[in-house]
Amino acid sequence: MNLKELTISTAHQGLKNRDFSALDLTKAYLKEIDQQNSSLNAFITVTEKEALVQAKTIDKKISQKQFGKNLLEGVPLAIKDNILIKDIRCTAGSKILSNYQASYDAAVINKLKNAGVIFLGKTNLDEFAMGASNETSAFGPVKNPRDLTRVPGGSSGGSAAAVAASLSLAALGSDTGGSVRQPASFCGVVGLKPTYGRVSRYGLIAMASSLDQIGSLTKNIDDAAILLGGIEGRDEKDSTGRDFDFPSELPRPASWQNLKIGLPKEFFGHGLDSRIKEKINTLIKRIEKEGARVVEVNLSNLDYALAAYYILMPAEVSANLARYDGVKYGLAKPGKNLLETYLRSRTQGFGDEARRRIILGTFVLSAGYYEAYYAKAQAVRQLIRQDFKNIFAQVDCLLTPTTPTTAFKLGEKTNNPLAMYLSDIYTVPVNLAGLPALSMPIGEVDNLPVGLQIIGNHWQENKILSVGKAIEQFTYCS
Repeated sequence: MNLKELTISTAHQGLKNRDFSALDLTKAYLKEIDQQNSSLNAFITVTEKEALVQAKTIDKKISQKQFGKNLLEGVPLAIKDNILIKDIRCTAGSKILSNYQASYDAAVINKLKNAGVIFLGKTNLDEFAMGASNETSAFGPVKNPRDLTRVPGGSSGGSAAAVAASLSLAALGSDTGGSVRQPASFCGVVGLKPTYGRVSRYGLIAMASSLDQIGSLTKNIDDAAILLGGIEGRDEKDSTGRDFDFPSELPRPASWQNLKIGLPKEFFGHGLDSRIKEKINTLIKRIEKEGARVVEVNLSNLDYALAAYYILMPAEVSANLARYDGVKYGLAKPGKNLLETYLRSRTQGFGDEARRRIILGTFVLSAGYYEAYYAKAQAVRQLIRQDFKNIFAQVDCLLTPTTPTTAFKLGEKTNNPLAMYLSDIYTVPVNLAGLPALSMPIGEVDNLPVGLQIIGNHWQENKILSVGKAIEQFTYCS
C-alpha cells in the first residue's frame, strides 16, 4: 500500500474490503515512524504496544463482520502531546511534565476510542503550546519534512510533520492563536480550527482557556470534515460548549455562483511575501472566473489584534500554569522551604518562552496595570468580534493568507521573540473572535508550501469546508 495516497475514507474502505488488515496498516505507519522520526522528531512518545492491541481488536471485529460504518474505525491517528490519553505519558513539551502520566482520557480521546481509532503516539509541540516554530519544546525541535533545515510551524508542528511525512494518516492538534493552521501552511497539509465551543477542551492541557481549541491536521478537506465529526459535540465537563445540530454528511463543493467572498485588505499589505500574494491573487482570479463575487472588506481594528492577543494570552497562561509548582505533580526540586521549592521547580521546569509569558501575564494582571493593559485588550477583543460580525453580514466567508511567509529556517527567529510572534499575525484574530477557520495548500514558492486561510462565521465549518473542497478541485490544475 502507498501510505501517501491513503485518506481516512480510502483506508476505511480498504479495511472493509480486506485489502489489508488493521494490523498491516498500523505496522506500516509504525515502520515509517521508526525510519523517519529520528530525523523529524515529530513524536515524543510512540505507543506501539497499545496501537498493535487496538489493531488486533479491529481485525477481530472485521473477521466477525462487526466492522461498522464509522469512517474513523481502524484509522491510525497521532495526538498532540497536550491532549490526555489515560495511562500514556503527556508532557506538553515541557520538562516540568516530563514524567507525567495521564489519569483520564480527554473528551475527544473518549470519542475517538468509541469510534475505534488506533493511536500511534503523542506528537511534539512547543512547550505548553507556546510558539510558532516548534523550537521551544524541551524535547528538541521538529523538522519540516519538506526541508529539514526549516521549521514545521508551531505549536502543533509534530502533528503537521507527522501527517505531511505519512507517519500518521491524520492528527489532532490545538489552536490558541494559529497553532493548527500555521504548521498546516508550512507543511502543506489541511489544518482546521473549529468554532470555539464546538469541540470540548476537557483533557486538553490549558494554555489560554478563552482561546484554546482542539483541531485537526489532515491530507484533504474530506478528512478534516470526517475528523471534526468524530470529535465535535457538547460535553458536560466543558461549560463553554454548545448544543448544536451539526451536519453529518461530507461537504459538497461550494457553488461559486452563490458565493460572496471577502478579502480583508489588512491581510494583504506590508509584511506579506509578494510571491504568496501572487499565488492567492491567481486563485482569486480563478474563483471570480468561476462566478463568485469577490469584494474587498475592512477590519478596522485588526491592527490591534496581535497586541491584544499578547496581553490576553499571557494573562491566562500565568493563571493556568500556576498549578505547576513542584508539589502537586510534575517536576519537583525540593528546597529549604516552600518558596524555594516553588522557585527551583518552576525555574528548572519551564523553558525561556514559558517563563517569558508567565512573567508578562502576571505583570498585566497586577495591581495598577490591569486597567491599563488587560481591560483595554478585552475591549479591543470585543471590537474585533464586532468587526467580523459586521463583515459576515455582507459576505459568506473570507479568504486570506495563512502566514506572511513560507517556512523559515531553524534558529532564524529564536533570538527575536517579536519576529516570531509576527508569524501568527493572520491567524490570531480568528481566535480572539472564536471563529472557525482552515488552512489548505494552494501551491508552492521555492518548493515550500503556501497556505490559504478560509475564515467563516460562527458554526459555519461546513461552509468553509465546502469552499475548501471547491478550491481543492482546481488548486493544482492552473
